[in-house]
Amino acid sequence: MLSQHTSDTNRDRAYADLRRRFPSWDEVADAPLPALGRAIKRGGLGPTKAVRIRAILRAIRDGGVPLDERAFTGMEDGQLWDTLVALPGVGPKTAACVLLFSLDRAYFPVDTHVHRVAKRLGLVSARADAVATQVAFQESVPPEDMYPLHMNLIRHGRAVCVALRPRCSECVLNDLCPKVGVAARR
Repeated sequence: MLSQHTSDTNRDRAYADLRRRFPSWDEVADAPLPALGRAIKRGGLGPTKAVRIRAILRAIRDGGVPLDERAFTGMEDGQLWDTLVALPGVGPKTAACVLLFSLDRAYFPVDTHVHRVAKRLGLVSARADAVATQVAFQESVPPEDMYPLHMNLIRHGRAVCVALRPRCSECVLNDLCPKVGVAARR
């Protein structure tokens, strides 16, 4: 249904380092924080992320979910969403990212780029926050379009519809954009 996004980023290298050092999720959950921080340091903020990763894994395990590759595969989408957003430090964007990218579920993450582009194009209200934007996309985007739309909105927000000085003259969506007149006068 959905394509997996793979790239050779610091995040991916840190994940590979983590799994080499701690082959099982139970080992990660039980790892001393300094060792865990060192294992993920290529991803940046190792000591901070180590605390969060370990707390999340322990919360999952304490909730009776085994820490293996199939931990969430049997859960219904709604139950899985509720489980993820209840974890320490996991909000709607992170939960949707886990669902879309790791579990191949049709969920729509909204990061700063997606949120900005959606508001500028009038796809959501100018007053919509990221959570409202996520709900709107979740309800309106067909499951098979969630991954490609998410990735394309991020690319567009990073390259063309940038935060401070959008490149409206380069935008392929000019005909659809209610903001083009305002932005073009800048």
